[in-house]
Amino acid sequence: MRIIGKTNIDFMGKRKIFYVFSVTVIMAGIVSVLIKGLNLGLDFTGGTLLQVKFEEKMEIHKLREIFKKGNIDATIRAFQDNSYAILVKGKQEDVNEYANKIINLLDRNKIRFIEEKRDFVGPVVGKELAKKAIFAIVLSLVGIVVYIAFRFANPVWGITGVIALLHDVFIAIAAMSLTNREIDLVIVAALLTIAGYSINDTIVIYDRMRENTKKFPKMPLKDLLNLSINETLSRTIITTLTVIFVLVVLYFLGGSAINDFTFCMLVGTLSGVYSTIAIATSLGYEWQK
Repeated sequence: MRIIGKTNIDFMGKRKIFYVFSVTVIMAGIVSVLIKGLNLGLDFTGGTLLQVKFEEKMEIHKLREIFKKGNIDATIRAFQDNSYAILVKGKQEDVNEYANKIINLLDRNKIRFIEEKRDFVGPVVGKELAKKAIFAIVLSLVGIVVYIAFRFANPVWGITGVIALLHDVFIAIAAMSLTNREIDLVIVAALLTIAGYSINDTIVIYDRMRENTKKFPKMPLKDLLNLSINETLSRTIITTLTVIFVLVVLYFLGGSAINDFTFCMLVGTLSGVYSTIAIATSLGYEWQK
């Protein structure tokens, strides 16, 4: 299925424009991370947990609205029997202060409840878990380089594919920093999904390059790369639009619980398609030259 006709776009001729755009976005992200930092969630920071049971049926969306109006940034988790866990980022010594703020807010809204539990929740992601996660990511990146080097008989394309992958992950992190969105374990899962999507899209174009190398052994590298990208462009657009359509629906209709996740995925998906053309193949062309 093709939604666009045969194209003949000189992507390699525009590679310097791509470089300038990517460097500009990356620099903006670095400045944002250095100045604003990352808004780490409870999974990384820990905080106060207040578990309450409401005497009347309470909807979670109504509870979120109450905390939003009360300027309390809380994570809410529902349990059975109309019980909810309300979590707020903070230090262990501030447990009572934050718990009292939550109780006062509920009292002001004339909500009747019973306090079931008050405690400090430590960060889920400890130093040891973080080290193991970093080791696993590095090992997987090495594996990607080895796989692509073996598959396409050239380690250059494996390295440029990993560079494009890292580009997409950082763009997503930078977008989270610029918009001050919370980063928790769900966002970490989104970043890993973006990495997988990015390298998959890159391999599709690399595979077409390998086929065209056999079909046109004497074709100049620049023309071969442009041909391969143009031949897979329709497939790339169809696949991307399918994913983006679902993410847009989830972003606007999925509710606040998955809003940050879908935002991160949207940014990463768009960046993944862009980097395959603008970063991976362009850097490979520079390197091979």
